[in-house]
Amino acid sequence: MSYSKSHVILIAFAIDTPDSLDNVTVKWIEEVRSICGQTIPVILVGCKSDLRPPPGSPNYSAYVSREQAERVAQEIGARAYKECSALKIEGVDDVFEAATRASMLMREGVPAHSGHQHNRLGGSGGHRRNSSGDGWEDKGRCCVIC
Repeated sequence: MSYSKSHVILIAFAIDTPDSLDNVTVKWIEEVRSICGQTIPVILVGCKSDLRPPPGSPNYSAYVSREQAERVAQEIGARAYKECSALKIEGVDDVFEAATRASMLMREGVPAHSGHQHNRLGGSGGHRRNSSGDGWEDKGRCCVIC
């Protein structure tokens, strides 16, 4: 958990543990909104997507479905819902791309809940090439993505 000078918040839950999704609405979103305010973009992340069995499997209902998670994402005002599997290295890049885009949009003044889609990864809005030439830095706060 880290909130200081955050531009975007990732709230993660485990797809194989429905209670962890419940905690998103009863605990985590309230904490994020009270500490970071109403405008910070939130990305809801379903982890362990490799563990969910195919629809129609006998124990499918014991897992969080994509539809359930998307409803919660909408309910909490998340900018996006993403699923990933660290084990299979699937969807991880999508999570961080969504976070990067949400952060950039926030810095450009696009409201966190606008649903605005953005395809630009570069730009000069408050960024400059760092002195070593190997990354971008923000005027003030710093985030280098290589």
